[in-house]
Amino acid sequence: MNALLLEDLRLSLARAVEAPDGFRERLWAFWRDHFTVIAKRRQDVGLSCAHGAALRPHITGNFKTLLRVAVTHPMMLIYLDQTYSVGPNSRRAQKRPGLGLNENLAREVMELHTLGVGGSYTQADVRQLAELFTGMQADSGEDFAFAPNLAEPGAETVLGKSYGGDPARLEDIHAVLDALALHPDTARHLARKLAVHFVGPDPDPALVSAMSEAYAAAGGALMPVYRVLLTHPAALRPQFLKVRQPFDHVATGLRALGLDGAAVMARKDKDIRAVAAGPMRAMGQRWLVANGPDGWPEAAEDWISPQQLSARINWALRAPQQLDARPEDPMAFAKVALGPRLSPALAQAVPRAETRAEAVALVLASVEFMRR
Repeated sequence: MNALLLEDLRLSLARAVEAPDGFRERLWAFWRDHFTVIAKRRQDVGLSCAHGAALRPHITGNFKTLLRVAVTHPMMLIYLDQTYSVGPNSRRAQKRPGLGLNENLAREVMELHTLGVGGSYTQADVRQLAELFTGMQADSGEDFAFAPNLAEPGAETVLGKSYGGDPARLEDIHAVLDALALHPDTARHLARKLAVHFVGPDPDPALVSAMSEAYAAAGGALMPVYRVLLTHPAALRPQFLKVRQPFDHVATGLRALGLDGAAVMARKDKDIRAVAAGPMRAMGQRWLVANGPDGWPEAAEDWISPQQLSARINWALRAPQQLDARPEDPMAFAKVALGPRLSPALAQAVPRAETRAEAVALVLASVEFMRR
């Protein structure tokens, strides 16, 4: 299981440093976090890796499809206890009293994945959605399965619309997910979350509104939303309000040091542990183990505690030597790594460093490098 985690991290880093367009890899990281799953059992680590891979083909498609893939994946069903959810009046519950409903998946689908906190839903909607979700299972913990004998009989009403009936059908679950995907609250929630992740903690309301309108006009298609995100005047101001999360920080460092995808893939497990998995954990981000279903925090202050900054500095000092990727000319390295963001203060400090290793570390541990 440890080997699976390391291989997933190795592949993710290789894609990040190799991609000619880093934006797509950043999008994938965003959606993987949006649909966070955590392997609570060691035997589910492979499924956790597979969940992220399942999202990748759909991140530039329609959110309706992305939502279906994410929510019905066996890892999501296991993580949010859907595999223990049984309709109270289902055929299975009648034979085995004591089985009951679990609302975890329904609540997170509404609160985190679609409508957002404060969305226009009630506890009654959560329960009705949970009843509609009954029947979704992970067969032997590996494949999705729909079991009508576990489903709550009859129709359920979610946000004022009736779904389902007898017999229970997977198509009705797809229908409610599609409706949630196209809800105006979902458009606003996704637009703001994307803007916060890519632009800053308090994005311009005009940017969020334009992204939300593009989402609604395109019927949930994501490319028009990304187009607004990349071209809106409010998104083009160079503010650099975000602190790179540890994975992003390490991937950016590897790319700056000249590693490509092939070089990353050629590294042994012990190297990935030493230059990525271990340092990322010290920086506050254990690979594929977020703090909860709401994923990793976005606020800068969550990533710059004294201990986390110390870990970043240690990585900056050690990684170039561990990777045997020590730039010959630290000043040239600084110009390549930071471009126009190279500040006068850092430009003075790099040539004055006592050793070449310290000069390179000054660049990798600089404010300019840590922020995006």
